[in-house]
Amino acid sequence: MRRGEIARQAECHPETVRFYERHGLLPAPPRSEAGHRIYAPAHLRRLRFIVRCRALGFALEEIRSLLDLVDRGDCTCAEIRERTMLQLDAVRRKIRDLQRMQQTLGELIGRCSGEETPDCAVLEALFDPEPANACR
Repeated sequence: MRRGEIARQAECHPETVRFYERHGLLPAPPRSEAGHRIYAPAHLRRLRFIVRCRALGFALEEIRSLLDLVDRGDCTCAEIRERTMLQLDAVRRKIRDLQRMQQTLGELIGRCSGEETPDCAVLEALFDPEPANACR
């Protein structure tokens, strides 16, 4: 299949396919006599893996590390689980950070009168959070 088709089946943009090739996550496919890249089912399987990992927040280097384990041919479920647990911990940290940001923003908005005046409690708190104790 060609790049547009593999991208469609993996539910990503065709340029994403090229991006993963440039970064060495997806091996370059052979070319047809006309010079078109011809992707095999193994490329599609790997691309889907990469796209799913990205959707779960894995960084490119983390995906590379997972693929290296797979390519080695002797990875264990324990190794994959450990790396996945690290990603889950990172996601949980991000959620806590986002919840703190949500709370702080809500508090800031609660202080804002919303009136047509140049005096804004939100700006004041962002410039000088100590007196307002707005940010934690």
